[in-house]
Amino acid sequence: MELDFQKMIFEFIGGLGIFLFGIKSMGDGLQRSAGDKLRDILDKFTTNPLMGVLAGIIVTILIQSSSGTTVITVGLVSAGFMNLRQAIGVIMGANIGTTVTAFIIGIDIAEYSLPIIAIGAVLLFFFKNQRIHNIGTIVFGFGALFFGLELMGKGMEPLQELETFYDLTVSLSESPLLGVLVGTLFTVIVQSSSATIGILQELFGQGLIDLKAALPVLFGDNIGTTITAVLASIGASIAARRAALTHVIFNLLGTGIFLIVLPLFYRFIEFLQIKMNLNPEMTIAFAHGTFNVTNTIIQLPLVGFLAWIVTKIIPGEDTLLEYKPKHLDPIFIEQSSSIALGQAKEEILRMGKFAKVCLEESNEYVKTGIRKHADTAMQVEDAINNLDRKITDYLVLIARSEMSTFESEEHSMLIDTVRDIERIGDHCENLIELVDYQAANKVKLTESAMEDLKEMFDITIEALTDAIAALDDKDTALATKVLQTERQIDKLERTLRKKHILRIHEAECTGQAGIVFVEIISNLERIGDHCVNIAEAVLGYRN
Repeated sequence: MELDFQKMIFEFIGGLGIFLFGIKSMGDGLQRSAGDKLRDILDKFTTNPLMGVLAGIIVTILIQSSSGTTVITVGLVSAGFMNLRQAIGVIMGANIGTTVTAFIIGIDIAEYSLPIIAIGAVLLFFFKNQRIHNIGTIVFGFGALFFGLELMGKGMEPLQELETFYDLTVSLSESPLLGVLVGTLFTVIVQSSSATIGILQELFGQGLIDLKAALPVLFGDNIGTTITAVLASIGASIAARRAALTHVIFNLLGTGIFLIVLPLFYRFIEFLQIKMNLNPEMTIAFAHGTFNVTNTIIQLPLVGFLAWIVTKIIPGEDTLLEYKPKHLDPIFIEQSSSIALGQAKEEILRMGKFAKVCLEESNEYVKTGIRKHADTAMQVEDAINNLDRKITDYLVLIARSEMSTFESEEHSMLIDTVRDIERIGDHCENLIELVDYQAANKVKLTESAMEDLKEMFDITIEALTDAIAALDDKDTALATKVLQTERQIDKLERTLRKKHILRIHEAECTGQAGIVFVEIISNLERIGDHCVNIAEAVLGYRN
């Protein structure tokens, strides 16, 4: 019988597409159901590598992607929310969490995939409640996952009649390293270990590949999934590159260990298959789970060693700031409101210094258009938002304790100052978005306009620097200077608006350029207003 290669390819790639879409839908639904808690889970529950493993498992189950968890982790390390040792634990947990998808695939419900998709569609299209929508997305993705697998399986069925494919499986059985290479390359191409494990489950289920050949391919799938984290770390901080390299070393070491004991591992999985009466798909799921859990158990005590290795391979000091709160210890609230307020103020000063960095990086992005400055500014703005939440929560806790009149006034001043600094971060984000708009729409500002912006940025940065310094030392002279500087900012903004209107009238500038220019100086003027608020708080005007 002649093979219909077109039908085979179409069914396979179509099935793969539906399978990947199903996994993404499940992940999106679970993620939305969890709310904005994923980052908090990774932020709060990574106090040690063991807790990091648990956090990695939970987040990977929620987003249905170990690569996704690793990319989030790389981002958190890059932003200073997590250190390398904590990140290693999360990466190990992500490898365990991803095995859940293989176990789901092992459940033999492919014949019910279409009714499951239909139920998901009903929940999505006939209900307006957001919670039901999220459940519908999960159910729809669940059904699509199995339907995609079934299509892929139909596409691969004729392969058993192909002699070349039979020769390949024999070669894979005889050469485990070839199996590892095939698994690695395929996962690098597909960019999803869940998909390649699913394909392996289908191949094994149809008898197209034996267990001895399947296990090395499975090891390779785990190595291939590290490429996403590696790509995410390109151009990131030293700490982020180290985290990505740890993921690679972790899976390479695990594969090396299991290749050494492959005959023993093969007999163990075969024993499980017979003893537990596992179907072929569930057999691969158990092999995948055993590999990742055992690998984590072996390497978890070596977290310090892994951190040392990657530090040696990628040397250098990571200059990024630590964005986690350093001074907000709840124990001070119980002991003394005054000390607790002092600690909150120290954290607010750190937040203010971040705001200055954010404004300076925004200035560099406006001047050069180099993306690195925008990324740094956005990371710092993210850190400002994080500190805003943490400091506000801390100040709310302080408010529950008894305070003197002076402490109450100090408390009110700090709450207002936190809000002002957070708003400065928001205006910096607006500046980044304006430059992005400028680049996307090919808007060109004249040299004269750029000179005007430089003058406006310089004076605004000066006002912010003085406001934070005045807050630090309760320096009334410096606070008074901020009020004078802000009057200059207001005057300069009015002058620059008039100058730019003249440039537009004289056809030196376009209307779009005018919008960008006016919005930039407007955001800088508002930053000046927030600097005045901080200065007035120091001077006691608010009270």
